[in-house]
Amino acid sequence: MNTAPTGRVLVVDDEVDLARLIEGYLHKAGLDVAVRHDGTAAVAAVRSFDPDVVVLDLGLPGIDGIEVCRQLRTISDCHVLMLTARDDEIDKIIGLSVGADDYVTKPFSPRELVARVQAMLRRARTHNPQAPTSLDATGQKLVIEDLVVDEAARRVQLGGESVALTRIEFDLLVSLATHPHQVLSRAQLVELVWDTAWTGEDHLVDVHIGRIRKKLNDDASNPRFIHTIRGVGYRMGTGR
Repeated sequence: MNTAPTGRVLVVDDEVDLARLIEGYLHKAGLDVAVRHDGTAAVAAVRSFDPDVVVLDLGLPGIDGIEVCRQLRTISDCHVLMLTARDDEIDKIIGLSVGADDYVTKPFSPRELVARVQAMLRRARTHNPQAPTSLDATGQKLVIEDLVVDEAARRVQLGGESVALTRIEFDLLVSLATHPHQVLSRAQLVELVWDTAWTGEDHLVDVHIGRIRKKLNDDASNPRFIHTIRGVGYRMGTGR
């Protein structure tokens, strides 16, 4: 029988009533929840509560959500679901660029937010690029030129040097590398990586792909690894 994932969730929002509403829905889903209403308290709670997921409002007083996300990325590998009050493309891209995994625009359905949190909890938190290399069950790694993707160890090397990727970046890279020469649409990548229904938000995929390319020194205009198929999605390899 399938059961909902369990875990610890930190809710950070200065709107007390909204934070209380989110807390109630997450409690009903069987999750352990802590609530904070400002950025400084949020960073302290990440250290003490060690959440698996942080639901983080972008527009916090004092230390805003962007700075909170930047700071917590130095002390925690938790998932970050960012809340933004404006349907503003720039806000979303900035949030993802500092390490957020996903975002929800206010107003939102509390049930949808719970579903997003549960999808995050089904994914592993930890990715340590310095972990020793290990082989998967078949004794194989994914090798594309001098790029080596070790799925079992969750380790990526380029030219023999370790590449530090976030969980989302690693899972996107694995999804593409395990389907060589095949074009994967954004909707397919969302289903594979985020384990949620496609919402039509192209930038959720595009921004993370951009971050992977930067870390792999992969020029989008002349790519070695990840090719953009305009109007469709992405592909590893030259295609057949």
